[in-house]
Amino acid sequence: MPRQMRELPEGGEIRGLRRILITNDDGIDAQGIIRLARAAVKYGEVWVVAPEAQRSAASHSITLRTHIDVFRYDFPVAGVQAYAVSGTPADCVRLGVLNILPAKPDIVLSGINFGYNAGTDVQYSATVGAAMEAVFQGIPAVAVSEGTGDGYRVTDRYLDDILAEIIDTPFAEDKIVNVNFPICEPEEVKGILRNRLCSRGSIFRDKYDCEDMENGGKRYRVNGIYNEDVEEGSDLRALFDHYISIGTVTNIH
Repeated sequence: MPRQMRELPEGGEIRGLRRILITNDDGIDAQGIIRLARAAVKYGEVWVVAPEAQRSAASHSITLRTHIDVFRYDFPVAGVQAYAVSGTPADCVRLGVLNILPAKPDIVLSGINFGYNAGTDVQYSATVGAAMEAVFQGIPAVAVSEGTGDGYRVTDRYLDDILAEIIDTPFAEDKIVNVNFPICEPEEVKGILRNRLCSRGSIFRDKYDCEDMENGGKRYRVNGIYNEDVEEGSDLRALFDHYISIGTVTNIH
């Protein structure tokens, strides 16, 4: 596949030559992936391979019994080659690594997810699932998530610092790096807590509301109850206390 000549980011230099694959689970047009790509072009050659639409909570699922469509996508960051995929985020990583990119990427960045991926929610997260797939393919990976609402303000203030810290960090072969930015004003951030363990709790304690349907069936909708009762030293405790949380999540071999 011919390679596109990439432009230097405005006012910046490329800090080393890397091939970076970026994906997400909120869809290729989500603001989070655009912001992540814009930050990543400082560090190398960026390729985006992401779902064409929202695929949150798809976990590490892949498409086996139907086809996957891939289209070039006009991505709004200069120098980035992008492809929209009809499959899951894990499909995006597999196709990116095995078929689309001219060679294996040096690192996979997954995100920026709209909403935390911390605690027990990591097992459902397709942001985390895509990063896990990268590790399956022998590639270091980072999952990046932020709080909803105004959570992007903290991310935009600290993202470049975090990328600079971890982009060349040696990664354990069976782990991904999981980064979460808290919901607060940037000046309220107390710092960065590293080596955070995944909480055994969750942000929401789920239950299902039920309604009867005219055909005799029942319709259920999840209804989560907000929860901050989590362990000290955990990723969720760090976020609730207005710290940036960095930890690792173990993959399965």
